[in-house]
Amino acid sequence: MQPRAIRNNNPLNIRRSGDRWEGQAVKQKDPSFVQFAEMKYGWRAAFLLLTRTYYHKYRCYTIRKIIERWAPPNENNTRTYVERVSNMMHYDADVPLGIPSEHPDRWMQLGCAMAIVEAGPHALDYMAMLEGWGLARRSAQLTILASLR
Repeated sequence: MQPRAIRNNNPLNIRRSGDRWEGQAVKQKDPSFVQFAEMKYGWRAAFLLLTRTYYHKYRCYTIRKIIERWAPPNENNTRTYVERVSNMMHYDADVPLGIPSEHPDRWMQLGCAMAIVEAGPHALDYMAMLEGWGLARRSAQLTILASLR
């Protein structure tokens, strides 16, 4: 049986909330996590959360700060999660990742490493991940353009 994150097309296990995501499956059968129609939409949501919400809104700039908020100790072994992601990325957990638009490689690596922790190493669909990154960046650009009007 596939991991829950893969069955839900939600590689980072985004929890259900009042938010309605682009590409969200019409029927939400999982009581805890969002289900997406396609994996690229799960990646889109993940990257929007990481780059827009965690980076810009919460000002989480490092692997450690992002994961401490994403996977708090009351639900996860946060220390191990941080170590695993940092080791996979070969990046210090306390060094800022940089602005997402200037360092997209770091943010995509972060997403991939987090997906491996969430769903296992054989669960990655790199093409869907790249599509999701593109969808998230287009959404971010449209938001910026709308704010300039």
